[in-house]
Amino acid sequence: MSERRKFGFETRMLHAGHIPDSYSGSRAVPIYQTAGYVFDSPDYAASLFELKQYGNIYTRISNPTTAVFEERIASLEGGTGALATASGQAAQLITMMTLCQPGDEIVASSHLYGGTYTQFEHTFKKLSLKVTFVDPMDIKNWEKAITSKTKVLYGETIGNPQGSVFDFEGVSALAKANSIPLVIDNTLASPYLCRPLEWGADIVLHSATKFINGHGTSIAGVIIDSGKFDFSNYPSISSPSIPYHNLNFYETFGHYGFLMKARCESLRDTGATIGPFDSFLLVQGLETLSVRMDRHVSNALAVAQFLQSHPAVEWVNFSGLPNHPHHERAKKYLPKGAGSVFAFGIKAVNNNPRETGKRFLEELQLFSHVANLGDCKSLVIHPASTTHQQLSDEELKRANIKPELIRLSIGLETIDDLLWDLEQAFHAISR
Repeated sequence: MSERRKFGFETRMLHAGHIPDSYSGSRAVPIYQTAGYVFDSPDYAASLFELKQYGNIYTRISNPTTAVFEERIASLEGGTGALATASGQAAQLITMMTLCQPGDEIVASSHLYGGTYTQFEHTFKKLSLKVTFVDPMDIKNWEKAITSKTKVLYGETIGNPQGSVFDFEGVSALAKANSIPLVIDNTLASPYLCRPLEWGADIVLHSATKFINGHGTSIAGVIIDSGKFDFSNYPSISSPSIPYHNLNFYETFGHYGFLMKARCESLRDTGATIGPFDSFLLVQGLETLSVRMDRHVSNALAVAQFLQSHPAVEWVNFSGLPNHPHHERAKKYLPKGAGSVFAFGIKAVNNNPRETGKRFLEELQLFSHVANLGDCKSLVIHPASTTHQQLSDEELKRANIKPELIRLSIGLETIDDLLWDLEQAFHAISR
């Protein structure tokens, strides 16, 4: 009984990062809705600003409610710590601003969320960062793209919307051989279905808006660091920091050096800060994560099987199905389920896939037409008639977004009701 207890996932989901408030007795995590904090003395304030002592200065940098969320998600992902941000896009931006310097290069999977692709391809150019996109299906593509300037390898656990499953062991071995950190977006899996740090990733990101929040009520992101990457010779982390009088983040904070630099420089200066109430909502979301994810994946598998056998469907791209090229990889890295976001191709009526997809969405009654995913409610979108409507069919194919592609985010409804809704929509467009 003297050994320290290692608590299970669900227990940490409910308790990690928080001790009940001794002053008020509050069992729930309080919302510290404040911009600033009173300093005990001028000397104490100076020590905080010089990073000689931990504490709260300003909510743009840290907040007690947010700290609970950060500690809890770090525990669930198996990281040394975490940094919450205003959005998933902000988490990516802060990560790359912290790891990279002008002139550096990033090698990224081409199977990425569209917003990530746009940020990497266009916005990062303004920071003088070059991003090379590779087909992640072949490890040789990664090898060929790495140069002496490469500072990051980047991918998604489950590619959105392609549905591919990341080759963790292959790419992480390549990253280690080249002393390059591997950064993984784990949004579509959540730490319940996959923990990339256990498979060789160095840093994990989430759009916490999705499954972590779970209810579509908050925009948020988070960065989790393994604390295992050796930043001792990594210029952006180990070089003297001019704003902090030549402080060396690696020498000063060791395995916490990346997160401290991300918080005290990148987050501080971009202002991409999450609000305390949003952090509170994320804590609420984490408390039911495993229960929700079990239902998400069971519903998703049932819907995918239904669609696979439906005469109005051309194809289904879901790694939970045995015919998917990454099915065995999904069983390995995602043993509890292959997620609940996937795409299928609807058969065109009158040789017009765009119009067919548009009409199908109009006929659905339970599925909500929303540009989001990971909600308790089932969501649907047809990229060719919405987010990618400006592209021609040929341009859509080059972007790997076929005109017949429909993306589903399967929620927690009664499964028979979801199948009924899809069936009645198929029937309506066939008339």
